[in-house]
Amino acid sequence: MIDSKIQKNISLAPMTTFKIGGPAKFYIEIKTKEDLIEATKWAEKNKEEVFILAGGSNVLINDKGINGLIIKIDNDEIVFKGDRIECGAGANLTRIVRQVTSKNLSGLEWAINIPGTIGGAVRGNAGAYGDCIKNSIETVEIFNSKNGKFITLSNKDCEFNYRESIFKKIEDSHKKIIWKVILKLNKENQEKINELIIKYSGHRQKNQPKLPSAGCVFKNFNVANLREESPRIAKLIDEAENEGRVKNGMIGAGWVIDNLLDLKGKKIGDAKVSLEHSNFIVNTGKASSEDVITLISYIKQQSRSKFNIQLQEEIQYLGFD
Repeated sequence: MIDSKIQKNISLAPMTTFKIGGPAKFYIEIKTKEDLIEATKWAEKNKEEVFILAGGSNVLINDKGINGLIIKIDNDEIVFKGDRIECGAGANLTRIVRQVTSKNLSGLEWAINIPGTIGGAVRGNAGAYGDCIKNSIETVEIFNSKNGKFITLSNKDCEFNYRESIFKKIEDSHKKIIWKVILKLNKENQEKINELIIKYSGHRQKNQPKLPSAGCVFKNFNVANLREESPRIAKLIDEAENEGRVKNGMIGAGWVIDNLLDLKGKKIGDAKVSLEHSNFIVNTGKASSEDVITLISYIKQQSRSKFNIQLQEEIQYLGFD
């Protein structure tokens, strides 16, 4: 019976990279399709809203907790079939990178040491260094809790865009649950793979904060759109291009927060704009979700009022009205 597997009042903060958040009213860890089906039926029967938790990165949970059922996807099997890899949605992303690169498979080096799961990466079309998970996805198996069926989506069906997918659309949220991902990678020379792994892991070690965070808070900008939105900063963008800060036509939100708004180190409560990377907000001790939201709101307000730039969050909010 699924009832015996559902726990009550489970603290969620330790399950997140931010180390912030209150308890889940109900909580279950799912490893099988049968349990996923039964858990969603239980939620429907008991009129409890369903929330999906993956690796706990890129998410901010309300200190008041979650009034509903948290389903933590824990199916984490990794199966190799030549240059195709079947990954359970709960498989750790860095673990996948380590395993595929050890078999001379290339395409995921950019994801080394990124926290979270492959399911979470697919949902947000995670990426770095000019690459993203979309480029390695062949198919995604999902559970449609609305009709109780598992179906397979093609890469195109997932409607990937910059840090977006069909899974982030409000009308589909928690109705299309990612269950399994099939990756298609390329054979590559081990030496070349190792060079990229060393390069990217070294860059993260040097430039990203060690304090708890949820990763990048805001989406990066298309330079062409930024020029149109705020002609006053065109000269600064030219300078950024000359410095190599513009990559594939995009510039980091951290550049806006640091160079335009001068908010590096800005602190509200125990939430702080990271000194290492301005697009990270870090928990310096006992930051509350309210501290983080207030700081995010302040940054967005400053960006709008000073430069008419609308920052858009990349992180997901859970448990907020």
